[in-house]
Amino acid sequence: MTNDKTPVFFVGIGGIGMSALARYFLYYGYTVGGYDRVRTPNTIALEEQGAHILYQDNPDELPPEFRAPAPFQVVYTPAIHEDNQLRQYFSAHGYPQVKRAKVLGEITRRHRALCVAGTHGKTTTCTLLTHLLRSSHIGTNAFLGGISLNYRSNLLLDEASPYVVVEADEYDRSFHQLHPDHAIITATEPDHLDIYGTAEAFHEAFDHFAGLIPSGGTLLVHEDALIHSHPDGVTRFTYGQRASSDYHYSHLTYDRGELYFDWHFPGGIFEKLRIGTPIEVNVLNATAALALAQKLGATEDELRQGLRTFLGAHRRFERTTLPDGRVVIDDYAHHPDEIRASLDSIHKLYPDHHVTVVFQPHLYSRTRDFLRAFGEALSVADDVLLIPIYPAREEPIPGITSDAILPHIQAEHKAAVTKEELIPELEAHHPFDILVMMGAGDIEFEIPKVIRHFSE
Repeated sequence: MTNDKTPVFFVGIGGIGMSALARYFLYYGYTVGGYDRVRTPNTIALEEQGAHILYQDNPDELPPEFRAPAPFQVVYTPAIHEDNQLRQYFSAHGYPQVKRAKVLGEITRRHRALCVAGTHGKTTTCTLLTHLLRSSHIGTNAFLGGISLNYRSNLLLDEASPYVVVEADEYDRSFHQLHPDHAIITATEPDHLDIYGTAEAFHEAFDHFAGLIPSGGTLLVHEDALIHSHPDGVTRFTYGQRASSDYHYSHLTYDRGELYFDWHFPGGIFEKLRIGTPIEVNVLNATAALALAQKLGATEDELRQGLRTFLGAHRRFERTTLPDGRVVIDDYAHHPDEIRASLDSIHKLYPDHHVTVVFQPHLYSRTRDFLRAFGEALSVADDVLLIPIYPAREEPIPGITSDAILPHIQAEHKAAVTKEELIPELEAHHPFDILVMMGAGDIEFEIPKVIRHFSE
């Protein structure tokens, strides 16, 4: 990307990663335009900040500053395929199209990048690391993979800080474009096998990412992650629950709806830390975020304050209490291990409560690859409702539907329904104490409908 304030057009501007980039360029005075399929809170916020956004894949709708032969730059996300008419228009007129990951990689060159990678847990870990640093004397910039509930944004800028926290996305090997000074790897359970093909290739991609850290950097790896790379001059630590890990936690206790734990680090312990999002899975994420923030110089008082005031990220275990006391939890979990960890935390937080899960599978290929694993992970719930697969960038695969998961679910009550049937089905057949709505697709637009209905 150039530094001469040439206008930038984002194809797929509403995505969480693309919208953060668009906000970055808007902040620095660029003219920003973009396209996305639907108008969402993300795109509305960008429009309010000055972006010109199209919702029709029609080059005739382009404003003059993004029409040939005007000088402008094009950034795209792989989620928008080459058959997109706008992308075809830009190609036909000779405009280079740059992947989002490459632009983000160039930005990380300008800062000391703190990159968080992993199959799951990276958005919460990123968001928490950001909040810990911004609650300290260190500060940071951040490109987040979710909307921080503390800051109501996925982009945070701090021109006084040399650091930038970046969510390192493994999809399409995007994280290989980054330049990490320090990195956290939260998990390496295989995913995106439509891209990688094999578990071995997936693990090799993480080894390559770890190898990007320069001498003098730090690598924090979850105790169960399969990372063989150990670059020269890079200090490697493990973290997790086991006492054998360099950083670990112990003595989890719930007291009046709050969650406390002891955090162990090389040479010491901080006792009875309180986390603002009282679920066990976030204690694991906190163990890593605390470690890196401490390595960068955050004090114990700063870490305690940041952890206590952390509100979490939008759609990461986001809770709403209904007028009758029942709870609806919005959770982005879309991999079997994420689902299992989330439901385990829910049962500990709400023992002896009736838990109903509404799950939307994300991608036909992921559903095909993890049919049995999805069923086993969901089986710990009392009731399970499945809504149709969110395809994102994919075409249907014969025989792969949400219904195909049902035989692998052992929950007492289970069903597959359309989105239109969801509320009537819940009303008639699935009384709940805790309702968990899970998935990375457009289930997020059904959640407000459900909350409104059961609040009346």
